[in-house]
Amino acid sequence: MPIRWPVVAGRFYPSDPVRCRAELEACLPAARDQPTIDGVVVGGVGPHAGWICSGAIAARVAALCAREGPRTAILFGAVHVPHVERPSLYARGSWQTPLGTVDIDEPLAERIAAESSLIRVDETAHRHEHSIEVHVPFLQRYLAPLRIVPIMVPPGDDAAAVGDEVGRVARAAGGHVLVLGSSDLTHYGPAYEFTPYGVGAAGLRWAKQENDRRMIDLILRLDATAVVPEARAHGNACGSGAIAATIAACRQLGADRAVLLDHATSFEVLSARYPEEPTDAVGYAGIVFVRSAA
Repeated sequence: MPIRWPVVAGRFYPSDPVRCRAELEACLPAARDQPTIDGVVVGGVGPHAGWICSGAIAARVAALCAREGPRTAILFGAVHVPHVERPSLYARGSWQTPLGTVDIDEPLAERIAAESSLIRVDETAHRHEHSIEVHVPFLQRYLAPLRIVPIMVPPGDDAAAVGDEVGRVARAAGGHVLVLGSSDLTHYGPAYEFTPYGVGAAGLRWAKQENDRRMIDLILRLDATAVVPEARAHGNACGSGAIAATIAACRQLGADRAVLLDHATSFEVLSARYPEEPTDAVGYAGIVFVRSAA
């Protein structure tokens, strides 16, 4: 059976198991600082940068998503690698992390593959992509045992429909399933060749307060079909396909509202270490989707 080995361990997060656990534990204070949420958390969206920048927000999302005790996580990932033009499912085998092995929920993956007209089974598409990988250790920390269904979703016009298909299968399958989408927000500055409001603090302020906020507001409105066009027009999410699919799937699971847990940028997180004048930053948001209590 195929094994997907980590490709960014040692860069985005520690490859040594002891250091990996220690860095996860360092994120726990943020994970404990949660709003009171009435209802059932069925999924969320979190960032996928190096843990030093976005780990605290990713931990908050994972901790709340784990609250209901799901046994399977459907993971929608952004696509940063070339030649992945269709939604791609990792359907068999397992993923390895510094914390151990996580098995694929093969029965659920097989049902998704059989019933989806949009998703293809392609384990090789996941080999070098980091957007899902960086979340798996957080889920291992909060959920045991855990199985996963990883799906990479390009920013195509069919992204929300992908989520609809997957959500219907998950709902029909029953059991405890969560849906987690992986995306960062605006990549601003010369390093990203995106400086519509100039280089420096004013541009970074616009990126967070206005450009990121446009995307966040769509997510909070559960507007799955508007996410991909918004990102194309304004460059405010690298994983708009994953976001759209997550919203749509969570709506199939009964989500009727979303809650913003945190919103920050890489510059804000790192400014104490690098106090020089800012030029570049990436936005991060943690959001969960909630089904109101009956």
